[in-house]
Amino acid sequence: MSETQSGGSHAHAGSSHAHTGGCQCGAVRFRVEGPLGDASVCHCRMCQKAFGGFYAPLVTVPMSALTWTRGEPKRFQSSNAGRRGFCADCGTPLTYEAPDGIAIAIGAFDDPKEIAPQIQWGIESKLPFVDSIPALPQKPTQADSGAASFLAVLESFQHPDHDTEQWPPA
Repeated sequence: MSETQSGGSHAHAGSSHAHTGGCQCGAVRFRVEGPLGDASVCHCRMCQKAFGGFYAPLVTVPMSALTWTRGEPKRFQSSNAGRRGFCADCGTPLTYEAPDGIAIAIGAFDDPKEIAPQIQWGIESKLPFVDSIPALPQKPTQADSGAASFLAVLESFQHPDHDTEQWPPA
């Protein structure tokens, strides 16, 4: 996935507000000033492995607009041309970095619903069942009666979807 692989549509084209996000535990936080670049999903095998998922949802951002506001990702050189940034504490995938720019994991943003992918890359490695997922039955979490006792006592330690002065709370 690269900035030159343009999807032609930009998330927040012309938007001048800031976009914030971070990892699940809160050790790494970021801020992007202004408009985001191209939003996409990449199905290549490296992205599948880096995200531990069927594909990697990413959005390009201008390096000059990106600030790490708490901590910074640890990086793994995944190829001769690219490296992956992730939280060293909780493992959240955060970035794909290549000579032509940086892309941030869409799910790491505090408000990811604003960032809709416009194109799919790496379809030669696309898993054969991915396109049929929307046709699967859909149910809310609470509909799993077997998990009711577990859900009743579940307490999240995940960082909230907004900036905090300190984390974890004192």
